[in-house]
Amino acid sequence: MDTQNKNYVKRVTMMLIGILFIGICVGSFRLSEFGVDAFTCMNLGISGFIHMSFGTWQLIMNAVILAVIFFTVRRCIGLGTIVNMVGVGYLADFICWLFQEVLKIEMTLPLRIIALFIGMLFAGMGVALYMVADMGIAPYDAVGIIIEEMTHHKLKYDKARVISDVTVVIVGVAFCLMSGGKLGLIVGIGTICNALFNGPLIQFFKTHVTEKLL
Repeated sequence: MDTQNKNYVKRVTMMLIGILFIGICVGSFRLSEFGVDAFTCMNLGISGFIHMSFGTWQLIMNAVILAVIFFTVRRCIGLGTIVNMVGVGYLADFICWLFQEVLKIEMTLPLRIIALFIGMLFAGMGVALYMVADMGIAPYDAVGIIIEEMTHHKLKYDKARVISDVTVVIVGVAFCLMSGGKLGLIVGIGTICNALFNGPLIQFFKTHVTEKLL
């Protein structure tokens, strides 16, 4: 296998592992019950309000954002975009179903704390992996890039990501309150940590880990 093909295989592998990590991240946040990641917070709040499955609503939301990306940062669209749109929500649903319905694991406080840390770690590493693979990124992950370009790079990705994360958390909380849902299941210390630190973690893993893999 020549160098170009080896590089392509490595990029595809990084993209798939990154998306797998994001699915595990979302599922772990939900199992921790310390609140989910920012984007999931919004989607759980809205899907509960309109009585639609989380996976299906996340797919619809991603499609809407994708339409915006098509006219702004089209270079962010690729195979990884489609795999992420279709796979992450349903993978998270599967992980929760496996732990709660099949294995019937009782999430004690130590297990919830472990799940929270797994969610934080896999969130930053997962996004860093498929962003560096450069085969298309999740629609929501491109929002930070859109903000960065709209501000003519005055706001770098890590800060733009914090702004978008905080905004979607507010939207998720609003819809959850309107639907009378359990706010504690979607927003908590985990949500706050994700909204404030995910952008810097992504930048850290990109610089010190994933970029070196290529």
